[in-house]
This record gives sequence, structure tokens and C-alpha cells, in this order.
Amino acid sequence: MKVRELGIDGAYAFEPEVFHDERGSFRSPYQEAVYGAALGRPLFPVVQVSTSSSRRRAVRGVHFTATPGSMAKYVLCTGGRALDVVVDVRLGSPTFGRSERVELSPEAGTALYLPPGVGHLFTALEDDTVMVYLLSAAYRADKERAVNPLDPELGLELPGGHARVLSERDRSAPTLAEARDRGLLPRYADCTAAGADGGGR
Repeated sequence: MKVRELGIDGAYAFEPEVFHDERGSFRSPYQEAVYGAALGRPLFPVVQVSTSSSRRRAVRGVHFTATPGSMAKYVLCTGGRALDVVVDVRLGSPTFGRSERVELSPEAGTALYLPPGVGHLFTALEDDTVMVYLLSAAYRADKERAVNPLDPELGLELPGGHARVLSERDRSAPTLAEARDRGLLPRYADCTAAGADGGGR
């Protein structure tokens, strides 16, 4: 398995070896020894596993969780194909405001580790795109936050143009500057402390 540290502080991509034969293929998108060597600790205790299914051009995000209680995520695509965008919305982070794009698919088996407080968006590149999220904390509506994915300051350049499919929540979400002014963004120091054990509790 290859490990790649993303340009977002604390975020990683894990790219497993894929084995092919006449039956199909096999891959292991999570390997504790490799993860532990990269991050210096095992994966967080998994409190919740969630999945989403999306039509082509659907956009979900930019989502993140507030502190205290911000969650870490381990994300992979098990159907279709997705363009995942990791966005640093943590105030005080050395990579604040930066984003990085990673294509996820079942064929590649690439998975992403996102530390507490880091923003996450994906757009489905095919119909029936299925995403799986291993989470360090249970979903809580009062902790959920969003930044507008079309904010020019973020410059995410998402595919789909006017045919993009967004929820009303994401379409009306504040810009990064508005979220900062309204005190909605998590602080890097709080997120780092929350993620010291790999989770967000």
C-alpha cells in the first residue's frame, strides 16, 4: 500500500495494491500496520459507518463538524466514481484555505483519512456513486457545518457546470469568509487536540 500525505495538514491518501485474476480483483483499502506507521497511531475507534449513493453531477459538501466533538473520517468509494475535494477550514492551520482533489473509485481502492475539522466535498462522476464513511463520532445535527462549494475564494473548479445537483443546504451555505465572520469555523488547535488519539472525542 502506498501512503501519500496530502497538501492539507494531517490528511492522507492510502492507495492499496490491486490484485487481478480471472475472477476479478481484490484490494485492501485499510491496513492497520500501514496506517499506524504513517500516523503514529491506530485508526480511531469506529463509532458509526455511513454510506451515500449519488447520481452523476451530484455535489455533497463542503461539510465539516464543529468542536468539541468534531469527527475524524476514513472515506472510500465502493461504486461508481467520485472526485473528492479535501478543504482546510481550520482557523490557524498552516494550510488554511487550501484544497486538494483526489479521484476515488472501487477499481483503485484509494481511501482518505480526514482529521477532525477538515472540510470534505465530493462530486459524483457517474450515476450510482457509493461512498462509505468510517466515523470517529456519531452524527449530531447540531455539530454539522457547511461552507458553500461554489465560493470563488475556494476556487474548487467542480465539473458539471449548471447541471450540478446540490442540496438547498449546500447551495445556501455561507462562503468561507462569512463562516469565519460568524464564528462557524473550527480552530486548528482545538482540532489537533481532538485528533491526538486519531478521533474527535
